[in-house]
Amino acid sequence: MGDVYRALADPTRRALLDELRKRGDQTLFELCVRLTATHGVSSSRQAISQHLDVLEAAGLVVTRRQGRFKYHDLDTSPLRAVVERWPLPE
Repeated sequence: MGDVYRALADPTRRALLDELRKRGDQTLFELCVRLTATHGVSSSRQAISQHLDVLEAAGLVVTRRQGRFKYHDLDTSPLRAVVERWPLPE
């Protein structure tokens, strides 16, 4: 679970998760364009790719390959585990 907190600690990674929540199944190129246009993030493609690797290692992003493209999608199951561990008061 520690990887989830480390992954969420970075604002660029949180912006990536926001973009994947808005629209899943995005390529690295699409995510780079959306980060620049929506969040003003000007990181290189390689830097964004490394952020996606961290998110994938934490289980927050799942990927699939189709031809030459790699598509990224949000997986919220690690976040559900956090909420189940510390549920909100009713």
